[in-house]
Amino acid sequence: MTQPLLIADGIRKSFNGVPALMDGRFVLRSGSVHALCGGNGAGKSTFLKILMGIHHRDGGTLERNGEAVVFDSPSEALANGICIIEQELSPVPAMSVAENIYLGREPVGFLGRVDFRKMNADAQELLDRFGFGIRAETMMMDLTVAQTQLVEIAKALSYDAEVIIMDEPTSALGEAEADQLFEAVRALKERGKGVIYVSHRLSEIFSICDSYTVFRDGAFVEDGSLADIDKTQLINLIVGRPLTEEFVKENTPGSEEVLAVQGLGADRGVADVSFSVKRGEILALYGLMGSGRSEIFDRLFGLSDATDGEVLLGGKPVRITSPKEAIEAGLAYVTEDRKGSGLNLAGDVRDNLCLATLEEMSPAGVMNGRAEAEAAGRMISTLNIKTASDRLGVSNLSGGNQQKVVLGKWFLTQPEILLLDEPTRGVDVGAKREIYRVMSDFAAAGGTIIMVSSETDEVLGMADRAVVMRDGRVAGELDRADMSAEALLHLAV
Repeated sequence: MTQPLLIADGIRKSFNGVPALMDGRFVLRSGSVHALCGGNGAGKSTFLKILMGIHHRDGGTLERNGEAVVFDSPSEALANGICIIEQELSPVPAMSVAENIYLGREPVGFLGRVDFRKMNADAQELLDRFGFGIRAETMMMDLTVAQTQLVEIAKALSYDAEVIIMDEPTSALGEAEADQLFEAVRALKERGKGVIYVSHRLSEIFSICDSYTVFRDGAFVEDGSLADIDKTQLINLIVGRPLTEEFVKENTPGSEEVLAVQGLGADRGVADVSFSVKRGEILALYGLMGSGRSEIFDRLFGLSDATDGEVLLGGKPVRITSPKEAIEAGLAYVTEDRKGSGLNLAGDVRDNLCLATLEEMSPAGVMNGRAEAEAAGRMISTLNIKTASDRLGVSNLSGGNQQKVVLGKWFLTQPEILLLDEPTRGVDVGAKREIYRVMSDFAAAGGTIIMVSSETDEVLGMADRAVVMRDGRVAGELDRADMSAEALLHLAV
């Protein structure tokens, strides 16, 4: 058997005396796509940051091609053939695709000037090699989120690393783009590269990976071949107990129409959209990426200009032109990008929970600290947010707990209608179930939910009804009894 590309044993790391990783173990072999599995807070992110030299480990050993290594910076990890494709995108919008791919290592020509012709040609060859369908000269600001993710992937692949870490690489991709990524992963495997693949989508893991390692509560649990395990067994390893049901749904839609849109249009991506939703109902907006789902939410929440159509709340026409007016009308909007538009990453948990209710917390222009602490504590308890303190920086929380903070922020506004865009993106199976419980309880108590989701199983498991979008228009509507993966996709394509 050949020497493993990477061996980690007994890796430990603590922050301010609190252990984040107590026993990280991992073995990666050439030509393997190895899934790193675990719930939010399992220690996966800490482990990956140690591999990339972002964090310095407190203990344990790390071997690269049989030699002990210590990385004090990402550049050292890159020099040793290890690169990462991170979940959170970090492009330079005012630069081209090629400039982003080769940022900081541009080819130079006469008099040390950047050789743009060579850089564009090299970038185009890389993009074409993996079938990404993007022009190297295109400005990043003109790309979709999915295309931006593919550029980040191309950037990582440009280093020709032997060890490639992919952290939730499909979280912002539609099915077509995800298929492109999977083809790229298979090509890397055939070339003998080792891929560490992190995803909360278990169907992806069983589709693209050949082996697995599970972390739980900061420690190694088990590794092995995916051919020897099934989805249920893997879930049990991740959460530490049998998960009797993935979806929690106990709401029953009422007869009262809470919101209706008629002939809705917006300044981008939406035309002649009509639908309604009832009290106690969970309505799904389903469609492929670019079908106009999120654009409807932007229009309802006053984030895009109205072009035509009307919105009715409780049967009465309303004109919402700003988020402030939307909140006053009883709407709350959990966006798909929690770090970009849902959280203040420089703030702590309490600050973020109270962001949408600042006026209530400071009636005389001065923050009422007692009221703020009480409200934050109530949400932490209600939503089971795992944090050492409400003063802990929200950036230190796991993805699932960050998503709960965003939900808690909006629940403090006491909304009647929740707009949820990809509510469980980047969230592990255990946290998903908790979020489904919150959704079900909210609807069962008389709240109304409109949900955008790219996960067909999520739509089938949680929605009472689905409105299917295609090219910015309504392609059809399905009641729960008529919903199936085939029916949804038939309308969406």
